Amino acid sequence: MPKRLLRLSPTLLAALAFALAGVLMLAVALAAALVIERRTEKVITARLAAASMDWVSVQADGLQLQLAGTAPDEAARYRALNLVGALIDSSRVRDVLEVTPASALSAPRFSVEMLRNDDGIQLIGLMPEMPETGGIDETALVEAAARLTPGIEVDNLLEAAAWPAPESWNDALAFGIEALRMLERSKVSVAADRVAVTAIAESEEEKRTLETRLAALKPEGVALSATISAPRPVLTPFTLRFILDAEGARFDACAADTERARATILRAAEAAGLPPGGGCTIGLGVPTPRWADAVAAGIGAVAELGAATLTFSDADVTLLAGESVSQADFDRVVGDLRAALPPVFSLDATLPKKEAAQGPAEFTAKLSPEGRVELRGRLTDEAQQAAVDAFARAAFGAGDVYTATRLDPDLPDGWPLRVLAGLEALAELHDGSLLVRADLVAVKGVTGSQGARARITQILSDKLGQGKTFKVDVRYDEELDPLAALPTPQECAAEVAAIAARQKINFTPGSAEIAADAAPIIAALAEALKDCPGLPMEIGGHTDAQGSEGGNKALSQARAEAVLVALQGRRVDVSGMTAVGYGEGIPVADNGTEEGREANRRIEFVLKVPAAPVASEGVVEAVPVAEATAAAAAGGAAGEPDFSPDFSGDTSPSVAPAEKTIRPKPRPDQDG
Repeated sequence: MPKRLLRLSPTLLAALAFALAGVLMLAVALAAALVIERRTEKVITARLAAASMDWVSVQADGLQLQLAGTAPDEAARYRALNLVGALIDSSRVRDVLEVTPASALSAPRFSVEMLRNDDGIQLIGLMPEMPETGGIDETALVEAAARLTPGIEVDNLLEAAAWPAPESWNDALAFGIEALRMLERSKVSVAADRVAVTAIAESEEEKRTLETRLAALKPEGVALSATISAPRPVLTPFTLRFILDAEGARFDACAADTERARATILRAAEAAGLPPGGGCTIGLGVPTPRWADAVAAGIGAVAELGAATLTFSDADVTLLAGESVSQADFDRVVGDLRAALPPVFSLDATLPKKEAAQGPAEFTAKLSPEGRVELRGRLTDEAQQAAVDAFARAAFGAGDVYTATRLDPDLPDGWPLRVLAGLEALAELHDGSLLVRADLVAVKGVTGSQGARARITQILSDKLGQGKTFKVDVRYDEELDPLAALPTPQECAAEVAAIAARQKINFTPGSAEIAADAAPIIAALAEALKDCPGLPMEIGGHTDAQGSEGGNKALSQARAEAVLVALQGRRVDVSGMTAVGYGEGIPVADNGTEEGREANRRIEFVLKVPAAPVASEGVVEAVPVAEATAAAAAGGAAGEPDFSPDFSGDTSPSVAPAEKTIRPKPRPDQDG
């Protein structure tokens, strides 16, 4: 019997088709949901990572998004939730974030900033309410500041916190108050471990003195950062005086307003016969930007005449020709100079006649090395006599003036002004003499200030006026200069060399720990360096050849730094020092013997100074302390000053030679 084919009814087929479609749609929906979840996780994770919130983990579950992880603080947790809520509906976000437990509150960083200027003192910052026993609290600080500016109220913007004072806070604050007392225009910032000073000094000499005093007063354990600037001086009047005579070319005073102007003036002076290396003060107060052009033209005129004295006092120019100059040359050169000077300048040129016999009118003053001054000669009347006596007592001391003058009503016009100007100039000297005549004011003597000669020239040029003749014969004596007593870098280096030669700096074998027996040499070095703030010196560490090259270099570096830290811990200003480890690279002896290895294990102190200018490109070379002894002590002692009114010649201050540099040689007698 034939087989019969089973036939499915249309209704059953339709049901099967719908079921298959349903299964297929469910699979597609599940796949789409999975893709959407992964895509959402990826986008949210990327945005959180871009916001530096990689501590958040993201997991999508259907329409829900779970955030997990530990936030560093509550604010970070809220930032994460807000970021995610900006991307998807916040109702779909499940927050399971945790927050790191808050740690105990730490003490605030105490600091005080003290500002001082002509308007008074301002105090700003945060202080501890509980200072050390006998320490400085807010009230004591305000009272100390008020004593520095009597009559001006202190601007107190201080706040206090109920925390004990940190270690060394009181020492640092006391040091800051002392720095504020020394510096009338300054900002002093005080923290427990550091004091920063920013101030303005009147001159380079005052700047050096202040830096030395601050370094000496700095308490142990407190770092000092001092930035003291010395602005250009204001020169009143702006004065220049150039002389060319039988003794050669020289400046009694030289002033310029810029580096370029100074170079122009010195080039003109050297062309006129001034030895190279002369100096010229850069200051404020120039009467015209064309000052250098005018001075160069004037110096050129002096060179053409062959003998003359040129004086600039602001815009007043005085040219006094020498007696050997002919009338024809004088007329020609003066005519050219008048045409060359800028319009602002006024020229007074004189060709002196042969000297006539000097009249009897004369006033003299003699200043002894002990500070006693004797006034003799003629004055116009009792009023001038009283004025001169009062001026001298104010300038030299009431008990150090002896007056033995007489009255002469027939003295030349302007006599009182010439006498007072001469006494003001004499007061700039340590000892010397003054001669006033009808045709001359002459000052002669000895000084301990390198700027006294220029200052005297300024005074006489300003007080006497244009066209008046004066003479300055001043000698600088280094022994009278208080700043000269401060050691030079070379002298400091020589002292370090002497100390280092007496004993090696030893270390515990294989380590950077300074041995106990090296404490005396570290102390001696610290004592010598306390008078040498900011000394530019390299502390070099060297080892023997035992061990690896890299290990030796690291060990030598650590030992050099240990010496630097030891000096700093003994209140040495190490701001100019560097520590360098050379390892085994620069031996001074044979590493094959114990004696050689001992010699190679050393610490070297090397002074760093700039090389003198050369034609080719130069480098900064190192000067070993063993070779850094300067010949500063060479030279004869100053003779006794002559108080006789003999002004036959002028002398110019000597010019110090440029510093030299020497390539260092390793020393076997210092240890690392």
